[in-house]
Amino acid sequence: MKRKLFLLLPYFGSYLLAAGLAFWGFSHFVSQASVVQPLADNKTVNKGVIRFSGPRDQACPLNGEYFTKAQQQIWQKRRPLLVMIENHKQARPQSGLSRADVVYEAVAEGGITRFMGVYYCRAAKQVSRTYDVGPVRSARTYFLDWASEYSAYPLYNHVGGANCSAPSGGRCTSDPRAQALEQIDRYGWLSPKHHSDMNQFALRYRQCRREPERDGRLRATEHTMYCNTRALWDLAAKRNLAGWDKDYFRPWKFKNDQKANPPQMKKASFYFWPGYNAYRVGWQYDPAANDYRRENGGSPQIDFSTGKQLTAKTIVLQFVKQIGPVDGHMHMLYGTIGRGKAVVLEDGRIIKASWRKPARQKRTIFYDNRGQEIKFNRGQIWIEALPIGTKINYES
Repeated sequence: MKRKLFLLLPYFGSYLLAAGLAFWGFSHFVSQASVVQPLADNKTVNKGVIRFSGPRDQACPLNGEYFTKAQQQIWQKRRPLLVMIENHKQARPQSGLSRADVVYEAVAEGGITRFMGVYYCRAAKQVSRTYDVGPVRSARTYFLDWASEYSAYPLYNHVGGANCSAPSGGRCTSDPRAQALEQIDRYGWLSPKHHSDMNQFALRYRQCRREPERDGRLRATEHTMYCNTRALWDLAAKRNLAGWDKDYFRPWKFKNDQKANPPQMKKASFYFWPGYNAYRVGWQYDPAANDYRRENGGSPQIDFSTGKQLTAKTIVLQFVKQIGPVDGHMHMLYGTIGRGKAVVLEDGRIIKASWRKPARQKRTIFYDNRGQEIKFNRGQIWIEALPIGTKINYES
């Protein structure tokens, strides 16, 4: 028996060594993966979201909303991230729209609208490395005009875009005015020095991936691309795009809530294109919260990530010239540069307004009937780019 035990000792030794190494590796790597960087004092972590304590006295430059000093320290190391998110019926419910500071909406083609979410301050509390925005879709030229307001070289995330669309060796079949990818190149967003464009076709799996059954239902491929905001900011940092030229950016003006009593309206609704019921929008005013709850296609619009209805503090209805379709690809053009009329909904009021944007890289500013710049409520802002002449239905 002693002889047998003696012969087995080398095997036990190997087993103990292997077990020890496995335990060390497991402990080391798991502990490293689970560490959350000390971004804030007195915080708790729940499902990858940091809960910040302390006074909320730091105003977001994009929408005026107040955050903690620790959150400000996070966003100051970044520049705004602009993400194209689709609104096709098969894309709903979308992920991440509630975390945007500003959302733009306009028709992409065929009466189907598309969003561009601007992520900066609200996204600072997200620490989970999940694919948190989408479905991400392609670029359109008029969204580039809005993106240019945030930086000369904005972080612009999309999946391809309107382009020359030329058969091999043939001529372009798309209108030059609609060729967003060529415009991105001309604007210098692809240059080796800046390289701020974040076309999914040039990204890796860690930044964007397909999720065909995200909510348990199988979707067509074009409705399945989701991206990871934190991974995109990490990539920007590697490209030396971590900072932001605040001198370039022109912020809007903000104020605290000043509720109308009684409110002038309970709900505003409209079509981007008449008869396209799936893209009819309604904004229901909530006097208690002094915000607006969004309906999309006759139903409450839900953020898949939170399970809650989308809300906003200020709604801007910006009336723009619509041109198109301008080619066989059904591309549209919208007059985002120049001036025009607008309506601002906040505090339960209907404010007749106007807008001006003298150039692509200049900020769109909204004015009241006296020519004074309108101050927006602090919180998420939605810009709805509607064709001139769009009828707004108000319910009182």
